[in-house]
Amino acid sequence: MRQVTRRAALLAAGGVAGWAATRATAPGLPTLAGTHSLSAPSSATILNDASGLSATPVHKHLVIRGDPDDTLIAAIRAEMKDAGTAGRAVNISAARHSMGGQSIPRDGHALTFDSGFVERDSDAGTYRVHAGARWSQVIAALDPAGWSPKVMQSNHDFGVASTFCVNAHGWPVPFGPMGATVRAFRLILPDGDLLNCSRSENTRIFNATMGGYGLTGAIVDMQVEMVKNQRLDPTYTHMDAEAFAPAFQDALDDPAVTMAYGRLNVGRAQFFEQAQLTSYRAAQDQNDLPPASGSGMAAKAARALYRAQLGREPIKRLRWWTETTAGPLFNGAATRNSLINEPVVTLADRDPARTDILHEYFIGFDRFTDFLSLCRTVIPASYQEFLNVTLRYVAQDDESLLSYATAPRIAAVMSFSQEMTARAEADMQRMTRALVEGITAIGGTYYLPYRPHASVAQFTKAYARASEFAALKRQLDPGVLFRNNLWDRYLESL
Repeated sequence: MRQVTRRAALLAAGGVAGWAATRATAPGLPTLAGTHSLSAPSSATILNDASGLSATPVHKHLVIRGDPDDTLIAAIRAEMKDAGTAGRAVNISAARHSMGGQSIPRDGHALTFDSGFVERDSDAGTYRVHAGARWSQVIAALDPAGWSPKVMQSNHDFGVASTFCVNAHGWPVPFGPMGATVRAFRLILPDGDLLNCSRSENTRIFNATMGGYGLTGAIVDMQVEMVKNQRLDPTYTHMDAEAFAPAFQDALDDPAVTMAYGRLNVGRAQFFEQAQLTSYRAAQDQNDLPPASGSGMAAKAARALYRAQLGREPIKRLRWWTETTAGPLFNGAATRNSLINEPVVTLADRDPARTDILHEYFIGFDRFTDFLSLCRTVIPASYQEFLNVTLRYVAQDDESLLSYATAPRIAAVMSFSQEMTARAEADMQRMTRALVEGITAIGGTYYLPYRPHASVAQFTKAYARASEFAALKRQLDPGVLFRNNLWDRYLESL
């Protein structure tokens, strides 16, 4: 039985959900007890995020390591106290893969968590994990014992608590966002108190922290659900784009389907006219599952084809043929862990004059054809290079105060290549606002970790409980110790 990675299986997949690209100027490397500083406390320290467009001055950038114990808690509290006394903001992150300063405190204390602590509890079907552990470390800890994360982001580079704080989703079905799989966590409030939060204890804070972009406090560790690892067989179905939503629903209604996603053709000649649905079911052979693998030579070939699409419509057609015709002829079974054990850097842009920008929209199944019509009108009218769209399922989320899935949704993850110019940024903002306006008009929402181009009015229309979240934030954090650009741009005025 052949074992293939997700990248190998999809060849030129391009289904990225974000990537790590932290950039900092570091005038010195002093060390503190329990921490390692990437930079001296200086306003000359600049942090950026994956967009490369969010250069932000910070007072200090610290990497905090260590198991989730009293020493770690004391180190976090000390840094919070220092920042609060000086009237500076705090923000905690892992990979900083957002695209609009959502993980950077302007002129504040930027803390990066770095720990691989993962502790399995097979009897409970959960694992305890340090807030800053990366998904690659979770997979490495669970895979030898035959377990797998129930839901994680589509790539393994990102921090577990960061995923919870943006409430990201994956492509296992039929689940909701990752937050739905979190049983409990410990949170240091802005006043320094340590709380246990779950659906039965400090529930309102639990719900605000889920998808709360780190604005409620500092997560120390989490208890998260896991499922058994399996060998899975793929099935591919090609169709007209208008037929995708009912076909996707049929796949979701099949209890044998455990992972599924779709793609649309992005070539301008047949833009969003064709779709492919890929679904996975348990293979008959579940013996001797191999260790979770990573990217190989096929991933490098995928990157070459993916990047070659820029300005080349014939290459876009070739990639679509590869994905819909050639790929399914050669792809075999893979374990669940191998399918999700992929770094995002495989497809990253290495051109300093360009940057990859993500959008994500959440649409009801009954409005999917309206979504297609909207995109066919808006996207080709821009001069952005559109590289990929992946379609995933997100179950209804009634818990997060900033929920983007108040009903079952099709999530459309879009990847654009943008010039690093003011002209391109203005064009991206225009296109984004047109898409957000159209998406909200058909009852959909947009995702918040990306470029902050939506207007405040568009934000409040898409997130009806934003004022409730802002009020609770002020109650928990009257001095606004935990702060980022999402708060500054959208929530502070509510």
